[in-house]
Amino acid sequence: MKHPVDVHVGKRIRHRRWMVGMTQQQLAEHVGIKFQQIQKYETGMNRVSASRLWEISDALGVAIEHFFGGLEGDIPAIGGQDMLSDKETVELVRAYYAMPENQRRRLFDLARALSESAA
Repeated sequence: MKHPVDVHVGKRIRHRRWMVGMTQQQLAEHVGIKFQQIQKYETGMNRVSASRLWEISDALGVAIEHFFGGLEGDIPAIGGQDMLSDKETVELVRAYYAMPENQRRRLFDLARALSESAA
């Protein structure tokens, strides 16, 4: 039976991998394992050892604590659903950070103004 913490950590690995535009194969090569093992980690079928999580955090450019964020119910949600599980949200964030800084700032200001006028 999958432990909820293993499932959560796996989801956070998958989301971060998507955010940086890395494939399972690329991540596996970076940490020296087969991509099937990454699949098992991401689904929570296999637990990630501390040393492996350290290597994954290095490969994905985040602190190890990133994978435990939201365990106490602080995952941002809309309508009771984890926003980070929505592939469209992940693609939107990835596209946002691919923009030059000045364009990101203008888009952010526009989004804020639109959300305030809708309220």
